[in-house]
Amino acid sequence: MLRTFQIIALLQGIFLILLLIKKRALFKKVSFYLFLGTIISILLFIIGDDDNNLFIENADWFLFDSSLFVTFLFLFYKYLDPEAVTFRKADWVFFLPNILYFTIESLEILYTEEVFAIEIIELLIEFSFLFYLFYIFFGEIKSRSKKWITYLIIPITIIMSLSHIKEITSLFGIETFRFLDNSLLTSYLFLTVSFVFYMISFNFLSKENTIIPIAKKTRYKTSSLKPELIEGYTDNLIKSMEKEKLFLDSQLTIHKLSNHLQIPRQYISEILNLHIGKSFQDFINEYRVKEFEKCLKNVKYEHYTLLGLATEVGFNSKSSFNNTFKKIKGLTPSEFKKKLSNNIQISS
Repeated sequence: MLRTFQIIALLQGIFLILLLIKKRALFKKVSFYLFLGTIISILLFIIGDDDNNLFIENADWFLFDSSLFVTFLFLFYKYLDPEAVTFRKADWVFFLPNILYFTIESLEILYTEEVFAIEIIELLIEFSFLFYLFYIFFGEIKSRSKKWITYLIIPITIIMSLSHIKEITSLFGIETFRFLDNSLLTSYLFLTVSFVFYMISFNFLSKENTIIPIAKKTRYKTSSLKPELIEGYTDNLIKSMEKEKLFLDSQLTIHKLSNHLQIPRQYISEILNLHIGKSFQDFINEYRVKEFEKCLKNVKYEHYTLLGLATEVGFNSKSSFNNTFKKIKGLTPSEFKKKLSNNIQISS
């Protein structure tokens, strides 16, 4: 019966991978690869579990252990945030327990005698995977956003907790209940995975696609901008406004700014629209409005008219100035000046 469930789960998993690959363009890249890693590592576990190896009895394929899919699932959960679009290098550290675990398992193959200290270290490493599961579990209790993860994580957490109880009691020679036998716990895990695979596959076939975050559609699919370039260009753009005050030029255009900064025009457009979240004109005008506000408070400009001040900070027409100012401040320039004067009088 168990072998039947293994084969069913294996076939469902392969079917799910094919669905994922077919629809990969829809999804956020980092989430897609982490979820694909989760599914593949689960399939490896289904095929090569030590106690229930699908092809070879009593095989010791430790690389096919369940810990790898727990790490992938944990990272996939972390990257459900829509704003997390690239894998952070620092997050490779979460694979460290897997590396340590695989290293210890390798040593155990070479040295067949059990060493109590190594067994304890191995158990402590396994608890880190349990921590990953609890992180997801409590995160889901708080957010209640992804029900399918809850369905998966609760039984897996219970099964792995029971497995750890079994290992702790075995270390100290304590007899445990029959249902805590590792082969039985693995059977429960296969049943859980088989059910969840079915549920996820149904989700994809129903075209809801709520499992993996959908990638944001942009006009910059062919962009060659690397993260370090984005950061550098963004800094240059902001410095050109805050320090050089290029916005004071009423004839400033994106082409002119591109020539000044030696940044290709399409990259400036991409950074503004995709990473800063503003159009070129809005970006420039916000600095002009801030400068206008500073000038209003400066006695040096007290003899200037509102239009004179607007021209001074880079606006080239009255209508453009009035519309932009009200859009940003929620008041007309004259209303804003009156409010500012009243506040000054009250503070005096």
